[in-house]
Amino acid sequence: QVQLVESGGGLVQAGGSLRLSCAASGRTFSNSVMGWFRQAPGKEREFVAGISWSASSTFYADSVKGRFTISRDNAKNTVYLQMNSLKPDDTAVYYCGYRYGSGIPYYTSMYDYWGQGTQVTVSS
Repeated sequence: QVQLVESGGGLVQAGGSLRLSCAASGRTFSNSVMGWFRQAPGKEREFVAGISWSASSTFYADSVKGRFTISRDNAKNTVYLQMNSLKPDDTAVYYCGYRYGSGIPYYTSMYDYWGQGTQVTVSS
């Protein structure tokens, strides 16, 4: 079992920044991928960004490229999502996902564990 706890969400004005954190505990392994997803009201959960264990590979949704940066600190078993130039369309609950194995899939079904989510609200 892997437990994931997200933090860092909040209310911010358009153009502002937030940094989300996701701390993993339990049966974490070096051969793993962590990703950020988001779900707006009435919409499906969608991929935002993912990162390999070594951080040598990252992948972003087109909608956040150039604005969001994913990183991880394996000593702390924590992954981060730095979000800059936020837009009202970025408003959603943001979830952290953990996947055993390689590759950075953007399907929710490919992730083994999920956090409880953290709300991000961007006002116009």
